[in-house]
Amino acid sequence: MHEHRTQIFEVSTLYGAATLAAALDAGQFGPRSAARRILLVANNAAVPETAVQLPEMHGWTPVSARFDEVLDYNREIRPHHPAAWHPKGGDVPLLQRLLRRAWGIGDGPLDLVVESVTAPPAKALVAIFADADVHVYADGLMSYGPTRERLPQHMACRVQRLLHLDLVPGLTPLLLTEHGVPAEVVPNEAFRAVLDEVTAATPAGDAGNGGEGAPTAVLLGQYLAALNILGQAEEEALHERMLRGAAAAGHRAVLFKPHPTAPARYSTVLQKAAADAGVTLTVQEEPMLAEALYGTLRPRLVVGCFSTAMLTAATLYGIPVARVGTGTLLERLTPYQNSNRIPVTIVDSLVPELGGPDRPARDAAQLAGLLTAVGYCMQAENHARLRPGAQEWLAVHLDAVTHPYFKRKRLTALRLPGGNLGRVPNARRALGKVRRALTKP
Repeated sequence: MHEHRTQIFEVSTLYGAATLAAALDAGQFGPRSAARRILLVANNAAVPETAVQLPEMHGWTPVSARFDEVLDYNREIRPHHPAAWHPKGGDVPLLQRLLRRAWGIGDGPLDLVVESVTAPPAKALVAIFADADVHVYADGLMSYGPTRERLPQHMACRVQRLLHLDLVPGLTPLLLTEHGVPAEVVPNEAFRAVLDEVTAATPAGDAGNGGEGAPTAVLLGQYLAALNILGQAEEEALHERMLRGAAAAGHRAVLFKPHPTAPARYSTVLQKAAADAGVTLTVQEEPMLAEALYGTLRPRLVVGCFSTAMLTAATLYGIPVARVGTGTLLERLTPYQNSNRIPVTIVDSLVPELGGPDRPARDAAQLAGLLTAVGYCMQAENHARLRPGAQEWLAVHLDAVTHPYFKRKRLTALRLPGGNLGRVPNARRALGKVRRALTKP
């Protein structure tokens, strides 16, 4: 007798859950009748008990309705934290039996659909369910960057595909390519349809007033102080730059959507700046996706630093976007391998600076070359096959505009064009060969 298949979808954000809902609607996990679908929710906040829970967010109900059951991962592994806990090797068989029994999975075949497979909680789940087929999905811009660490072969061979949103049309992710994992696009039209359901399920009063006098610009906060990239005072100043830039662009009513874990004082400081600039400010504190605001307010501008929601606004809603502070972040991100480097690079390359001079936008092919070079510099050992492309791009395109994406010490250590050639034996000769080869007819 054939055992019924179970599919476990691990999520930590509503955006990620919406991505999976779109993939289900597009038939990328087969017909609903073919498997039991479990949505496994992990709250990765520093103090999960005090953070907003996913079921409390506006729009959760229509998204979660696509699954047969919703389970709380935090409750299952308590008192451990999902972002830190990993099972000991000897405990894995026992843990699998316990969870299969607790979740009613039985001994049937299993698909495990997870976020970042190199870190908990996904890494822990992949270890526990050692016989499951693994599918990885990416709900943001980090999929366009390199894998943070090389997967053990016994794990890599189980990864079937990488599902991702086409937030930069035409750009192919680097994530997991070193293991030959194919990338598969979650259709934008399916994702936009899910977002429209989320918007419809958000009370109109909570999503802002779409009538006359409504905010025409949305400012996105990210709480970069929590990532130790900026200090709190610096981040407050960044938000003020967003507001003053929107005011200078003619927006008299703006809405600020703070990060859910940002301190309340951020909003207070911004209120004073708004009063000084003669701008009406609305602070959106309800637990909801920024995309619900796009669907309700239909703003004329979205401003942020490097939030994925900026690319969603531009690609799926056709809303003009502007960036603030990416130059500072490119300098501050440490180590160079920091996974946020790819999203910052993408936004800095594609999105115009708020109030800054216009510059030619890169197309997908140009951006792919840049990301190949940045990705190789980030993870040279794991992505050695990217070296020729990185050398070629740097030899031709490295200039005053593109140099902020790289660190001279990093280029020197990897013996790449743009490094301190005097410190690398035979580097000038090697660079000359590369340039001559590229200029041959």
